[in-house]
Amino acid sequence: MQLSRRQLITTALASAALPQTAMAKAATEITWDDLLAPGVAYAEIIGEGEMDERNDVWRPIFDANGTKLNPILDGAYIKMPGFIIPIKLSDDGVTDFVLVPYVGACLHVPPPPPNQLVFVSSKTPWPNDDLWEAVWVTGLMTHELQSTEVAETGYALKADAMEVYVW
Repeated sequence: MQLSRRQLITTALASAALPQTAMAKAATEITWDDLLAPGVAYAEIIGEGEMDERNDVWRPIFDANGTKLNPILDGAYIKMPGFIIPIKLSDDGVTDFVLVPYVGACLHVPPPPPNQLVFVSSKTPWPNDDLWEAVWVTGLMTHELQSTEVAETGYALKADAMEVYVW
């Protein structure tokens, strides 16, 4: 069966009119354990450390297990919960931040290993008045070991949606 030119145009217009959400790829919901490399237990990523007396800060030292990443997540479209540690803050809110698994990570306690931290960038700022809220972040995740002001991160996430995490 061959479509007429009119049927083809009508079909194309109807497809273009569909809401973006109907065509959007569904995000895979993940937990912090999913960030670990297969076969590596959480107990195997905890490292030793040393006190930086001059700056009065604990500097953790992680072995290779702390930087082993889950290969399935490189290029995955995911949704995960966490807490925000701001990196790039403006009057409109936070656009770059480190997503951490618990309140105070990287600020009041030594940071978790890189494979438990996600560097997030978003075009839409998260409001300044909600910085202590747990959040859901949805977007494209990649492997990207990098150094930030607060810690070494193992993953990067380009967020296209953020919302308050409801318990």
